[in-house]
Amino acid sequence: MILNILIWTAIGIGLFFNTLGVVGILRFPDVYTRLHADTKATTFGSIFTSLAVILYAAAHYFKTQDGQYATLALHAIIAVVVLAITNATAAHAIARAAHRRGHKPVQAVCDRLEEHNQP
Repeated sequence: MILNILIWTAIGIGLFFNTLGVVGILRFPDVYTRLHADTKATTFGSIFTSLAVILYAAAHYFKTQDGQYATLALHAIIAVVVLAITNATAAHAIARAAHRRGHKPVQAVCDRLEEHNQP
């Protein structure tokens, strides 16, 4: 009973963060703030959704001793680690590409990347 509450809470938190990412994409003014909102939200959303999968798999593994649930939990853990690394790296690459294409941040006080690239 308590485990089901924890699983559904983790799913709810994951959905909440993913919804925040969608709202951020729709509401923020430029590519950088949209990218920031989406990257953070999808990372946290995926972590909590995967936590629900891990809890579910662990509960069924300890009930049945079936190895497929241990494999499911291990795959979810690996997916979270890979997603956390690649999501941040991809966001950085997209932001640099947007900057090189000439998309300037809205209301930026300084642009250190442009200062760094000046000859």
